[in-house]
Amino acid sequence: MYHALGYATVHYFQAIMTFEPSDIQEAIRWIKNSSQVSSLFRRKQRVFHRMLARNPYEFYSEEEAHAELCFAESILERAMLMFIQDDNLVSFVKGGLKIRSGYQAYKNAVQLLSNHKWKDAASKMHFESGVRLGRGTYNLMLSILPKRLIKVLEFVGFTGSQERGLQELELGSSLPSLRSPFCTCTLIGFHTVTSVVLGTGDCDPSYSEKKLGECLAKYPNGVIFLFLAGRTKTISAKIDEAIALYKQAIACQKEWVQVHHVCYWELMWCHVFKLNWSEAVLYAERLSKDSKWSKTIYLYQQAAFMSMCSLQGPELRSKAREIFNQVPVHKQRIAGKSIPLEKFSVMKARKCLQHGWLHALAGLELIYLWNGFSILGKDRSLLEPIMVLVEQTVSELRKVRGTYSCHADDYSLAMLLKGVILIAMNKPSQAELCFHEVLLNEDFLVYNLYLVPYTLLELSMLYLQYNRFDDASSFLAQCREYQKKYILENRLHFKLHATMERLREKEGASRDMQVGQPAGDGLDIPTQSA
Repeated sequence: MYHALGYATVHYFQAIMTFEPSDIQEAIRWIKNSSQVSSLFRRKQRVFHRMLARNPYEFYSEEEAHAELCFAESILERAMLMFIQDDNLVSFVKGGLKIRSGYQAYKNAVQLLSNHKWKDAASKMHFESGVRLGRGTYNLMLSILPKRLIKVLEFVGFTGSQERGLQELELGSSLPSLRSPFCTCTLIGFHTVTSVVLGTGDCDPSYSEKKLGECLAKYPNGVIFLFLAGRTKTISAKIDEAIALYKQAIACQKEWVQVHHVCYWELMWCHVFKLNWSEAVLYAERLSKDSKWSKTIYLYQQAAFMSMCSLQGPELRSKAREIFNQVPVHKQRIAGKSIPLEKFSVMKARKCLQHGWLHALAGLELIYLWNGFSILGKDRSLLEPIMVLVEQTVSELRKVRGTYSCHADDYSLAMLLKGVILIAMNKPSQAELCFHEVLLNEDFLVYNLYLVPYTLLELSMLYLQYNRFDDASSFLAQCREYQKKYILENRLHFKLHATMERLREKEGASRDMQVGQPAGDGLDIPTQSA
């Protein structure tokens, strides 16, 4: 039973890292086999036992209990693959039903853990770690979803709590069990990747370093742990140390080249943070040739980084134009829909081809969209050269106002970036003025309409940072209710949800403070009218 699940899980990871149809079909085949094997050992449910027995779970053998857990894990893996297997609504609906089926199986496993009379302590420990892994992962997945999705999911029986999810994974990782490393990886992955990319960037690198120290002591060449150690250094803005760890992760194994691709991705961003554009171009080019995940995104990043190089000779401009032209060719659809970042890449590539990229700041825009400034803000030496670049661009754009058709788009982007950098430099008043200047340009934007709701969110986060709760709430409401269609809307709603949760936490903490105690840190930020 566990052999079947383990073999299926290896194929599952292979499939989600490659997106190759052949790998997906192979993974589905072995996951089906795993669920069938687990079903052979599952207890056949008898209605009268549930109706008459005080504790129906006492009838389960330990083998049947583990079969329930293995079945739940198999169903969850199968559901996730359904979303990427076909681009039609039927697969999407089937995937949702499978997830619900797996969710119910996990709920049954929770009852088994609490109510079954376990005879073997080791068996119970391994079962418990699996339950905590599944329960914790479900809670974390549901907790980061935007509010409008959560309402639908709660209606059909799904609930999620980030706090509960982290607690479950922490307990699972502390057990010396089969699934303990998976709990640890999920826990650290949430802190170092999910909370940064889809949240507000609030994370605790010291906690991740402590957990990883324990894991690397046991598995010094564990590729996943080495990658996560590199990611922990990245979010701490220790870029050179991160680069060394990613290279170590690449060197420690050759079987799974997909893990190499993830490390190349991180190495690319490390060089971007250092404004080493030529190295970043090389990693983006390597990904566009070797990785099957999204050639459109890789190609756009490659061209965008080339557009940031200081020496724009005829050969480089010709190469960049050639790559921009290739961006739309590889656009794909998953679960019947285009990938938002691919749509963004295609739109931006067309803008660069039609209007040029001299003032576009395409590379810095990508840093912002991947929430890279939450990392750069921890090291002022990384921020200062970026600020110089932004201010140079702002100065040049002011000279071509009225003659450059994309002036409002590029100028507003530059002002948003300047505002984000000023916040990291602890200059909130100046940052606020930059953000309001973006909002004043709303009617003149052609390509960068997304800047308006993103700026509204930045303003709300700024006010929240200094405990101006009414202003923060007002701008969050404007952001949530923004009516115009814009690109990367779903991406914004993840960050919006995280900010709203943070506002609720801070408001609750503020209410608990003694009357008259200052809530902020004394810094004066101009009001909106300023």
